[in-house]
Amino acid sequence: MKLGTFRRAALMLAGTMVAATALAQSAANQAPGAGQSGPAQSGAGQTGLDIPQDARFLAKEDPSIRKATAIVNGTVITGTDIDHRMALIRIANGGNIPPEEEPRLRAQVLRNLIDETLQIQAAEAQDMKVEQKDIDNYFTRYAQQFKQSPQQFAAYLRQNGSSETSIKRQIHGELAWSRLQARQIEPFVNVSQEEVTELIKRLNAARGTQEFKVSEIFLSATPETAAETRANAQRIVEQLRKGASFRAYARQFSEASTAAVGGDLDWVRSEQLPEALAAAVKQIPVGTVSDPIAIPGGFSIIAVEDTRQFLTADPRDAVLSLKQMTVRFAKGTARPEVESKVQQLVSTTQSMGGCGGAEAAAQKIGAEVVTNDQVPVRTLPPQMQQSLLNLSIGQATPPFGAVDDRISVLVMCGRDDPAQAREVSFDQVYGQLTEQRVNMRAMRYLRDLRRDAVVDYR
Repeated sequence: MKLGTFRRAALMLAGTMVAATALAQSAANQAPGAGQSGPAQSGAGQTGLDIPQDARFLAKEDPSIRKATAIVNGTVITGTDIDHRMALIRIANGGNIPPEEEPRLRAQVLRNLIDETLQIQAAEAQDMKVEQKDIDNYFTRYAQQFKQSPQQFAAYLRQNGSSETSIKRQIHGELAWSRLQARQIEPFVNVSQEEVTELIKRLNAARGTQEFKVSEIFLSATPETAAETRANAQRIVEQLRKGASFRAYARQFSEASTAAVGGDLDWVRSEQLPEALAAAVKQIPVGTVSDPIAIPGGFSIIAVEDTRQFLTADPRDAVLSLKQMTVRFAKGTARPEVESKVQQLVSTTQSMGGCGGAEAAAQKIGAEVVTNDQVPVRTLPPQMQQSLLNLSIGQATPPFGAVDDRISVLVMCGRDDPAQAREVSFDQVYGQLTEQRVNMRAMRYLRDLRRDAVVDYR
């Protein structure tokens, strides 16, 4: 018996028992003397307890007792499930969600949990079970992104009102949906060699044009729900512009297949996007988020993280080997002493003879040294990128930091410049075309699952 079938059977049994109890109580109330007044007809007459007929609770129900919020084809989604997902959104917002936003976000989280449940059920219906070890391994990698062990990350989630179980349920949904697509959708998506060859010709013709590093959040809508969905998208934009994590919001709210990777579309040219999105990426500055954009099927929010010239070498694709030398200051250190230390750091980096003497020089002035041999220039703050690209091997940047905390310099120890021109491979283009078509079919598949689902809201 499959899990969903077992749950449905359990719910039917529970409903039968409740109905039987109700019938028994009704029969008792209709027994001779049932309409008479007096103590004998109170709760005491049937239970031996002194309970008045008009009994009223003087306190609210215990909030720790959670009832079902929705039952999706027999699978229960509780208020606790929603609370734990809401906690993840609070983490993404720096711990705060405006009270007026709570109802809307809870409704969106419930919709996402319903979709997630449908995806898991669809995979189970095809006998594609996700093993617990696979979920645990994914959770471990997820924790490593936060530089924590699985145990530390689980404790962190609990401290912030969420749970390991909530994250693992989301992972379960993503893995199940991915495997379902691999079996039920990908084998039926065809991309011909002629299509790939023709696209490669067009890509080479576009060499030197601008491309964009883009992330997306997509919310589906029908004509009936368009106004509400646009309003929801606008509220998400407002939170993102206040500093909320785009990737966290994409994972929780986006209905695109890129939700599992935080909405990352990678590098795209404007002509690869729907017309409305193509116009937007050309207009919004790097590092900003768009307003909600109407596209067929709903609304998109996009963030442009970077730009570059398509299939053209970019100096910012260089990978640097750096040493960071840092001098820390005790709280309350006098300004003249700070200035003296800063000058000492500058003169030391200028006279130490390059990276080879960094450790010895740092020891003399009480500085710390950290080395990283694989630093892509693009990952550095924009204001520092050109400064570093202008350095020769052994040279250091001007000091940066805060005089009431620490001051650092970066020393250039090596540099691997990018190839003069990037080429498009057949496999890369074939993969991109296949992924686009799989994503479109997956959206239709999920729409059909929603249409056929039996969802009982409580």
